[in-house]
Amino acid sequence: MTRQRSSGYTLMELMVTVAIAGILTAVAVPSYRQYAMRAKRADATTALLRLAAQQERFYIQNNTYASNDLLDDAPPAGLGIPSTDRGYYALDIQSADLTTGYTATATVVAGGEQADDTDCASFSVTAQGLRSAADSGGADNSDRCWR
Repeated sequence: MTRQRSSGYTLMELMVTVAIAGILTAVAVPSYRQYAMRAKRADATTALLRLAAQQERFYIQNNTYASNDLLDDAPPAGLGIPSTDRGYYALDIQSADLTTGYTATATVVAGGEQADDTDCASFSVTAQGLRSAADSGGADNSDRCWR
């Protein structure tokens, strides 16, 4: 009497495969989310640098920097930058005296895709070109965020 070999996988082999897949997923997904959040920070930095360049053009023509009200207006009457390219951050311009300077800030949009990025919740650039960034608690995180 000959014994037939059955083909297929045993339950133990299947469970080991599932366990390995679970471990790899547990490691890979958080790493990918961190990478994606860091990549989306470029939305804020590029928008702020573009805003700073537009502010200098505006200053040359008007002898004053543009206010927050002129973000949407097309040049030469305004800056023509209503928001960041992807919309992950909201732009804002603050100044005590627009003839001497400004501080432009990009802040994470609440409830948006980037809202979980607590390490770099806001980015800023001044008329003098000084860059800064802060976490959601307000602590300086410039070195980590402006890469």
